[in-house]
Amino acid sequence: MNIERLLQEALGSGQARGQEPGQTQGQGGSALPGGLAGGAAAGGLVALLLGSKKARKLGGKALSYGGMAAVGGLAYKAWRDWQQNRPSGTEAEPLHLPPPPADSGFDMAEERDSTGQDFRLAVLRAMILAANSDGHIDGEEHRRIRDRIEALGLGAEEKAALFDSFAAPADPAEAARPARTDAQRAELYLASVLAVDPDTPDERRYLDDLARHLALPEGLRGHLDLEAEAARRQVGA
Repeated sequence: MNIERLLQEALGSGQARGQEPGQTQGQGGSALPGGLAGGAAAGGLVALLLGSKKARKLGGKALSYGGMAAVGGLAYKAWRDWQQNRPSGTEAEPLHLPPPPADSGFDMAEERDSTGQDFRLAVLRAMILAANSDGHIDGEEHRRIRDRIEALGLGAEEKAALFDSFAAPADPAEAARPARTDAQRAELYLASVLAVDPDTPDERRYLDDLARHLALPEGLRGHLDLEAEAARRQVGA
């Protein structure tokens, strides 16, 4: 399975050479705005899913700044702050944090989940489940997403993974199941928070249930939430 291609098409977070963070490359080489608009125009399926929400301004916007790398950096920062009893979410540019150390357990490209699969697939699935947690996607919107997946030119495995993820009900227990370590639990939770703007009761309830299923260490969730809030502030949300 071509994980890199799947993630780029799903998140719309790839950056062309010479682009500024938060911009995506449009047709004819023109730069598009970052966030939901840029991600959706560049083929980001998660952005397409979120972009259909009424008055959506925040959810997933931070992901265009670096996708999985941003999630890993933010989760590691929150984890270290929690361990050392330091405040979280105070840095000026949280989406430009240095990458986690290779041996920290937060380097997602090197991690496997509880089934032995690339952990980034579990993170992507968690984002999609969270984005669908308010039940706003109707049959027509699902058809648009299926049509976009078909048009991407992905291989059979990649398409099947996306179809399965977008068709799955928003089940926090399912999102939590692949976690093998506390680092992975922190990353799954933070990715889910970044994939939505938890401004509806359904979204807040979903995140509460997810935290419960993940059994996050006491106090860690607050640090993760603060880093997510800081990421939103950076993108001007």
